[in-house]
Amino acid sequence: MNQNKRFGKATRVLSAFTLMMGVGLLSGCVTNVEGGNPDGWEPIEPATVPEIAAMVPENVSKDGKFSIGANPPFAPFEFKDSQGNLIGLELDLGRALASIMGLEFDPQEMDFSMILPAVQAGSLDAGMSGFTDNEERRKSFEFVNFLFAGIQWAQLTGTHVNPEDACGLTVAVQRTTVSETDDVRPKNDACIEAGKPPITILSFDTSDNAALAALVGRADAFSADSPVTSWAVERSDGKLELVGDMFDAAPYGIAVPKDSGLSTALAHAMQHLIDTGDYERILAQWNVRTGLLDTALINEQPLTEWK
Repeated sequence: MNQNKRFGKATRVLSAFTLMMGVGLLSGCVTNVEGGNPDGWEPIEPATVPEIAAMVPENVSKDGKFSIGANPPFAPFEFKDSQGNLIGLELDLGRALASIMGLEFDPQEMDFSMILPAVQAGSLDAGMSGFTDNEERRKSFEFVNFLFAGIQWAQLTGTHVNPEDACGLTVAVQRTTVSETDDVRPKNDACIEAGKPPITILSFDTSDNAALAALVGRADAFSADSPVTSWAVERSDGKLELVGDMFDAAPYGIAVPKDSGLSTALAHAMQHLIDTGDYERILAQWNVRTGLLDTALINEQPLTEWK
C-alpha cells in the first residue's frame, strides 16, 4: 500500500534521550539495520520446476538471473541486517520464485522512484518493494499479487485508542503513505469539520521512526500498512499492541513490464508456492498471517482467467 513510498526531510525529530530509550526498549527492533532474520528463520528455496522455467521469457532467462529492485527500509518487506545485506519477506519470496523458475535471484537496492522506470526500460526484470497494485500502475505494468494488506493501528499496551474516534490524539505515520494521506489526514479534517479537537499528526521519513514515536509515548498511536504495524508490535517486547481492525485492504504485487509474458511465469511459480505450502511458510516467518492468497493472481485476476 505504500503508494508513494515516503521521503523528504522530517519536520520533527526525536530527542537523543528518547532515541536511546526507544532503542533500549526495542533492542533495535523497528530500525532499518537489525541483527538478522527473525528467530527460527530458515531459507526456503524450492527446486526448479522445468515446465515453469520453460515459461520464462528469453530476455529474462538468457542471463540466468531474476533481477529485482528494492528500496529499504520497509520492514518486514525489505531492510538491511547488521552486515548490510538486504533481507525481508519480499527478498525471501523473490528468491523462492526465482528458484522455481530456474534462475539466480539478483536483488538490487535503488531509490524507490527509479525502480519502475528501470523495469520499464528493461534494466530490471521486476520491482519488489511494497508496490500497491492499482489501476494507474496497470497502464504500464502487470502485477503478480502476493498479499492483501490494509491499514492497521497500534497503541501502547493497555491504553485505549479508538481509530474511528481519534480527535484530540497524536498519531504517528510515515510521510506520504496512505496512512497519512488516506487515513489520518481525512480523519483530522472530519474532526475539525465537526468542531472537535484536531488530530496532531507526526509525519516521519520512515515507518520505524513513526513506530518509535508511539512506543516512547510521544504519539498516542501509530498508523501503517498492516504487516508493518504487526512487525513493529511483534518486536516491541510487549510495549505496543494492535488496536482496531485492519481496513482499506489493497493488493501488494510484483511489478513486471506489461505484455512481457513474465507475469504468467511468475504467477505459475506463485501457484506452486501456494500449493506446496512454502508461500504460507515464507510469510509466517515474518509474522504475516492475514491477507494471504489461496490462488495466484495477476492484477487481481485468477491465473486461470488471465488473458
